[in-house]
Amino acid sequence: MDMINAMFGDTLWIYTAIAGALLGAAFLAWFKETNMGLWAYTKFDGFLDYLAIRWGWTWLQEPEDAWRKKYPKITKKIDDMELRLKVLEANSGTKIIRQKKELK
Repeated sequence: MDMINAMFGDTLWIYTAIAGALLGAAFLAWFKETNMGLWAYTKFDGFLDYLAIRWGWTWLQEPEDAWRKKYPKITKKIDDMELRLKVLEANSGTKIIRQKKELK
């Protein structure tokens, strides 16, 4: 009996930490879809941007092409469409190409 009391008495913090983490994760999953959650996430993102600019913390800045790694299928489709558009514009002396040449 003493062994069971010692086992659960000494490790109660582990169980409460796990339960708290699970409840916190569940709350955040629900909260991020609410209007208040969207507002709070926007404010937090703005605050991190401020810190990154003010103190030069580049580790807080996300690379501009991060979405390419996150969505590889969409990236491939966009790249394919841009390539097709360039080929079509090059093959058909359209007004768009003429305008680009005039701007140069």
